[in-house]
Amino acid sequence: MDDLLNTPVFTWIIVPLLICLARILDVTLGTLRIILVSRGMRVLAPVLGFFEILIWLLAIGQIMNNLTSVINYFAYALGFAVGNYIGITIEGKIAMGKVIVRVITARDASSLIEFLRAGNFSVTVVEAEGSTGPVHLLFMVIMRSQLPYVTEHIKRCNPKAFYSVEDVRFVAGGVFAADMHRWRPKLFAVSGGKKAK
Repeated sequence: MDDLLNTPVFTWIIVPLLICLARILDVTLGTLRIILVSRGMRVLAPVLGFFEILIWLLAIGQIMNNLTSVINYFAYALGFAVGNYIGITIEGKIAMGKVIVRVITARDASSLIEFLRAGNFSVTVVEAEGSTGPVHLLFMVIMRSQLPYVTEHIKRCNPKAFYSVEDVRFVAGGVFAADMHRWRPKLFAVSGGKKAK
């Protein structure tokens, strides 16, 4: 075993690879932990934090034991960069939390409003004045997993509409609250605003 630990392959390939993988894992967990903290998830965030720091200690321990190896520093930095990318990608895929969508359109928004309400989205509509004249201002709070579906139909119904999306930490009340987690886009075909047959 000692012979293996002292081989060039172990020193120059295996140790840097392990450092890189450990750093990828701990930064991925750290990125997800920060996102969970921002969404007020008090139980899961500390659990991820425990494993994040445990893995980090293992990685930094190997760096300290091999301070003369420059490749370990590059492995550590590479793991940090890749871990950030993977963490953000994972969070985007699982689409946790809720968002508020604001839509401003100068065009008639009745078809978009009708479509969204028929899909059980709670839409608040305000008549407002924009820089070029009257506009419709639409507000809705939705699950992040619903966002691609909603934005697709905003673009289809009102291609030139301005819309913004913002994370929401807490929501109370509203006609949508009871059904928010059970939502599925079953009423309509993805290709347009007509009922699916």
